[in-house]
Amino acid sequence: MAVRYNADTKTFILETANSSYLMEVSRYGNLLHMYYGARIPDEDLDYLLTFQDRGFSPNPNEVGNDRTFSLDALPQEFSSDRSGDYRNPSVELVWGEGGTAFSGKVAGYEISPGACVIKGMPGLSGGPKENVDTLVIRLEDPVSRVEVRLAYTVFEEKDVIARSVILANYGTKPLRLEKLMSATLDFRDSDYDLIYFTGRHMMEREMRRIPIRDGVHSVGSSRGTSSHQYNPFAILCEPDCGEDHGQCWGLSLVYSGNFLIEAERDQYRQLRVNAGIHPKGFSFLLEPGEEFQAPQLILAWSGQGLTRLSHIYHRIFRENLCRSPYRKKLRPILLNSWEAAYFDFDDEKILSIAEAAADMGVEMFVLDDGWFGKRDDDCSGLGDWTVNRKKLNMGLSELSRRIHGMGLKFGIWVEPEMVSEDSDLYRQHPDWCLREPGRPAVRGRYQLVLDLSRKDVCDYLIESMNRLLKEMDVEYVKWDMNRSLAEAWSGLLGRERQGEVFHRYILGLYYVMDHVILSHPEILFCGCSGGGGRYDPAMLYYQPQIWCSDNTDAVNRLKIQYGTSFAYPISSLESHVSVCPNHQTGRTVPLATRGVTAMDGVFGYELDPTKMSAGEKEVCREQIRFYKRYGKVIMDGDYYRLTNPYENRYFTAWQHVSQDKKKSLVGLVITDKEGNEAQRYLKLKGLEPDAFYRIEGRKGKFSGRLLMSAGIPVPNGLGEYDGLQIGLKMI
Repeated sequence: MAVRYNADTKTFILETANSSYLMEVSRYGNLLHMYYGARIPDEDLDYLLTFQDRGFSPNPNEVGNDRTFSLDALPQEFSSDRSGDYRNPSVELVWGEGGTAFSGKVAGYEISPGACVIKGMPGLSGGPKENVDTLVIRLEDPVSRVEVRLAYTVFEEKDVIARSVILANYGTKPLRLEKLMSATLDFRDSDYDLIYFTGRHMMEREMRRIPIRDGVHSVGSSRGTSSHQYNPFAILCEPDCGEDHGQCWGLSLVYSGNFLIEAERDQYRQLRVNAGIHPKGFSFLLEPGEEFQAPQLILAWSGQGLTRLSHIYHRIFRENLCRSPYRKKLRPILLNSWEAAYFDFDDEKILSIAEAAADMGVEMFVLDDGWFGKRDDDCSGLGDWTVNRKKLNMGLSELSRRIHGMGLKFGIWVEPEMVSEDSDLYRQHPDWCLREPGRPAVRGRYQLVLDLSRKDVCDYLIESMNRLLKEMDVEYVKWDMNRSLAEAWSGLLGRERQGEVFHRYILGLYYVMDHVILSHPEILFCGCSGGGGRYDPAMLYYQPQIWCSDNTDAVNRLKIQYGTSFAYPISSLESHVSVCPNHQTGRTVPLATRGVTAMDGVFGYELDPTKMSAGEKEVCREQIRFYKRYGKVIMDGDYYRLTNPYENRYFTAWQHVSQDKKKSLVGLVITDKEGNEAQRYLKLKGLEPDAFYRIEGRKGKFSGRLLMSAGIPVPNGLGEYDGLQIGLKMI
């Protein structure tokens, strides 16, 4: 069993292949956090608890005059800010006549096989041969009659513990929930760094690392989505932790809306980390007998550095989260029409681009924005999911048939969650938008957001999307979302429930995706939100790949893809070769280098092949042939960050290694160049030390130990922004 309870020591023990997680029930019934780290045989850690009179740290009433017992100083699994613990709490609520305290004591537990079900939201599931157990601990407060159920699902072989919380109102009056974290994680010490991922539109998931000092450091989103600005993933690590050594803990929230991850070092230099739905703008009314479930938080520990932590998340996301059958398949190499044509196209232009793409070796053509309604720019047409016959006179069905006749698969772009004011849908249903009453609407990209907290809106989207997909033979859908939410007000919810809109929107989105995406397993869906504005685990549940960023500049992408790789598998990272000068930065990078960068992910093109020379097309043909040779290694292999682009200004390098270590692909891009420069070497990783490898295009054989210890010389003949790829095979 991965989960057990020691009745003698009142200790819950959770064990994965390499880690242990222990909790203890105090003598007063409080659930205390005891340990999370390297796997240990111990089951009694009571000696770690120390007690002393803390002065201004209050004592619970039940301890009498024992001034040494204070929740303000003890490590807990679930905390309330009205219990004498002044650290950031797990829960904030208002019950009965206005009481706000929750004093939950352990009232029972249950251990069962299988994974915890997250109602209405994505979550991890266990494989048929995996050892997966779930522990649920009940905390009861007899005064407020609030019950909290803490769920811990242990994926033993995957080294993962998934947590969630259910809060139930068993009182006689409504309860207002104002904060509920998916998990609280307390540490007795606090000499750690916090790694998080920040950015903006077109520069997402830039890695930041800071030492944790006294006070609170928090990251999160209140934009209605997981956002370009922050990602719902963070790492806590020892100061000397690197890629290959040191302890680190990962926290990944399976949620696509507002989130908060906060790290607090308290007065006693202890550390508390909370993660869950952002409390800003959040409140949820629970009538007697009703429950609220928090989204799932995926915890992982590594004692072998950041690379090992990344491998844990890559595998659990690929194998236990994503529902698409494509998660284990090589994806077709596509060409997307956006940077090739934008809104300016007709039947003839689209067919000519598709024909040129087929000649180049591309396997799929994707028609992006502009094919529907009155859609000549981004100011109109959203919501009217019928073909624009002025642009595509032949219609989608015939267009799809002709593209398939070229030997290509066909894909299409949609943005279901949005509506333009200049659209038939808005004119028919202006009340279907999120907007405050009596005020002019806040626009983003000159569009409004449909109110997905309403079932009638969700049902409309399900019907319109499924109808559209039946109209044509389509194998790929790019599902976009191009603005943040600003006004979270719904016409169907009363004044006392407007704080529920942000969360109900996300639940509505998952409901729509359940009935569109999961009902079409034959279609490859790609997520997008202005690129990487909703790049989170919950989206991977539905869509095995996400358009990594609207920024296709091959040099900027090195940092974007570097940060993305810490949590997300390379099989989820869609990356394309685009034209130069680049449309976002104006930078010119060799076509070969653009291919090297784009092959660090799900490979494709974002350009007009009718404007390319014969030589450029041949370069693309060779890129496609090369990618097919190494596609399985890139999609399913282990990923190694060989350099840090924030520290090594000369070059950025990475490596894919097949899980049997028999095949590997290294990518490298020169990012700065000096005259008469020093010889630099690139040390490889992940190879079998005692095996020998051949390097593609080079004579001789080399041991894995040599390649990892001495490395490979970086050719000095490469110029700035030149790139290279090194293929290795075990012999």
